[in-house]
Amino acid sequence: MSTIDKRDILLRQSRNLFHTKDLSLLWDINNPATLRRTISRYVKRGTLIPIYRGFYSVMPLEKIDVFDLGASAFHSFCYISTETVLAKEGIIFQYVYAHTFCSSMTKTIQIGENIYKSRSLKDEYLYNPAGIIDQPYYKIASAERAIADMLYFNPKYYFDAHETIDWKKVKEIQKEVGYL
Repeated sequence: MSTIDKRDILLRQSRNLFHTKDLSLLWDINNPATLRRTISRYVKRGTLIPIYRGFYSVMPLEKIDVFDLGASAFHSFCYISTETVLAKEGIIFQYVYAHTFCSSMTKTIQIGENIYKSRSLKDEYLYNPAGIIDQPYYKIASAERAIADMLYFNPKYYFDAHETIDWKKVKEIQKEVGYL
């Protein structure tokens, strides 16, 4: 495969973010040394922008949706929830310093100025689609699912706009997910 073909393959993708394994599959390169050299060449040319070891972009970070970047960085099934959704929906008023996710791992990642925090959920809860909204490149919890998730992690959590919460929907989601 020629150099132009590899660049064209990258730029034709609907995604802008790639892990090393993605590049290996896209370019059909199975030899790790060849793959490292090829990636290094594309980084030097500016086609690939390194985000962190093994994670690259074809666009400057400031042009990538912060939620897409976080979901891709965790490189496993995850969805935006808890404080991020609660603040976005006006249910909590405090400043949220990190974009919060639920996934199968507890992990914190910093990329540029953005901090991404993931809380670990058991698979039976994580993969339950109740209250999860699909976006093109990531998933996000509804307000009610985010509240249910937060109560799972911290049953005594304080919600600033307590009176605006549809507690009936929250209970339904808690039961459907299996939290109750």
